[in-house]
Amino acid sequence: MLFLARMDVTFPESMTDETKAEFTAQEKEYSGNLQRTGKMRDIWRVVGEYANYSVYDVADNDELHAILSGFPMYPYMKIKVTPLAQHPNAIK
Repeated sequence: MLFLARMDVTFPESMTDETKAEFTAQEKEYSGNLQRTGKMRDIWRVVGEYANYSVYDVADNDELHAILSGFPMYPYMKIKVTPLAQHPNAIK
């Protein structure tokens, strides 16, 4: 099953730059592993925002939930998930 997820990150104002940097490094490792395993097909940043769109290829809703809730920044994310289906006009 394919899903499109938009993730918007909002850190508390009280969070230090050092802590943000630690989260960023953890996120890079976590998302890199998802990409290497094919669970995350694509990731695109939203220009001018602390947000991204990513496409997931997973077995079901539960697997997607486990992946999303595993992100180190999950407590600071607003996530919108859209299920995807092949368009009948797609030539691929």
